[in-house]
Amino acid sequence: MALVTGGSRGIGAATARRLGADGFAVLVNYAGRADKADDVVATIRQAGGHAVAVQGDVSVPADVARLFDAAEAEFGGLDVLVNSAGVIELAPIGEMSDADFDRIVAINLKGTFNTLREASRRLRPGGRIINLSTGVTRLLRPGYGAYAASKAAVEALTGVLTKEMRGRDIRVNAVAPGPTATELFFDGKSDALVDEIARLSPLERLGQPDEIAAVIAMLASDSGAWVNGQTIHVNGGMV
Repeated sequence: MALVTGGSRGIGAATARRLGADGFAVLVNYAGRADKADDVVATIRQAGGHAVAVQGDVSVPADVARLFDAAEAEFGGLDVLVNSAGVIELAPIGEMSDADFDRIVAINLKGTFNTLREASRRLRPGGRIINLSTGVTRLLRPGYGAYAASKAAVEALTGVLTKEMRGRDIRVNAVAPGPTATELFFDGKSDALVDEIARLSPLERLGQPDEIAAVIAMLASDSGAWVNGQTIHVNGGMV
């Protein structure tokens, strides 16, 4: 059974659909768009899979505990956690507001911490944890300071938790996508800027959510059994 946070849109939705197609029962977490989460669940069910949508704000520890409770009640336990919930606010460091910075940290970092803490207590032996980072931790583009910092912290949590899971047969990895064609990416960007960013890759295009989901699915499967404690960059050669 897999829990995908932020599973109603973008990479999270693509991951939920892919894991459902691979035979996982999927708990699709969403924060505010029940209609989008229901669409993902319907797609999985129409293909013969099992899925439910559960609302929860990952920045709130009680909500995270409730997600794990729902996984156990619906499916008997949890085997895979994918931390896809995230937000991005862009501004030069000297111009970023406290409110935007606090929102990034609350969801990207504290939200991931909350789910990792719960998973470390409740994930079944043999489980997988896959955190979403970003290629911006290497690109370090202007305007991305707070976002890159939050994701660099996620990579640090990934490495530490890998070692803390010794003896549990639980793998912990991160996937760091490059620019990917999602609503989150396109929001607030001009066509010219989108084209400029797309050309950073030698393949001269944006990644697709399904391409990121394929790598996440590999890590969740037996094919990823010997991959542990890694941050895998999936960006078409951008960095």
